[in-house]
Amino acid sequence: MNLLTDNPELYEHQFPDPEHVAARFVHDVVTRFGGGRDLLDIGCGTGRDAGWLSRNGYRVAGVDSSENMIAHMREHHPAVDVALADMRSFDLDRRFDVMTCLDSAMLYCHTNADLTVFLERCRAHLLPGGLFVAEMRNGAFFLGNTELLDGVRTRSVTWRGTEYTSNTELWIDHAAQLLRRRRTWEWAERTEPLVQRSAWRLLFPQELRHLLDLAGFEVLALFDSPGPRTDQPWTADAPLSGELSGDRLHVVARLRRDGCQ
Repeated sequence: MNLLTDNPELYEHQFPDPEHVAARFVHDVVTRFGGGRDLLDIGCGTGRDAGWLSRNGYRVAGVDSSENMIAHMREHHPAVDVALADMRSFDLDRRFDVMTCLDSAMLYCHTNADLTVFLERCRAHLLPGGLFVAEMRNGAFFLGNTELLDGVRTRSVTWRGTEYTSNTELWIDHAAQLLRRRRTWEWAERTEPLVQRSAWRLLFPQELRHLLDLAGFEVLALFDSPGPRTDQPWTADAPLSGELSGDRLHVVARLRRDGCQ
């Protein structure tokens, strides 16, 4: 059981985006760097971003590994062509102008082998000159900051008359280069807490640049702020910070025309 991915409406209630900042971020970046309008969203989740893009001039497809998320998308965003698949092995037998991978979805590729095959799948599904847009946690942030690792963070959300309380701990697995998470959920109808464990690969800016180069991509922009989840609000004309010390990392890369297979 995964409380949030099993309940897409609760997921959106826990992580609201009423102004569709994440989807508008994608549109602005695609516009700024001259991308096309056929778009594939990897780790599309509830389809909130894909749905907005499909209503605003894009022909959108999505891939996710959660059956409940896919069912939710098909009900609420029927214009999006979705597929249940693993991000390391999906095969849609078509190519796109743009590929997006938001909210640290890329970091569920924990090993170098996972990252390599994922980027191979991206290359196989992008047209020559196509854009890859990703947003994730920034491994470099943890070189000098421990604020996300100090103590337990408690958060409550009320959904359908029930209050759900989560207690979250984060720590770094240095050997595996992973940020690990233990989240415990409690609510009135449950007698025992629900414990969920997950992890994200921590990628450093130059490491990400190198992986993309090996996969046949030219990095056009690599920045920590602003973005859809940064303290500094995203705007279409925002200058992009190259300090790369913030807790989020954003990359825009173009598939080289001579690097396709």
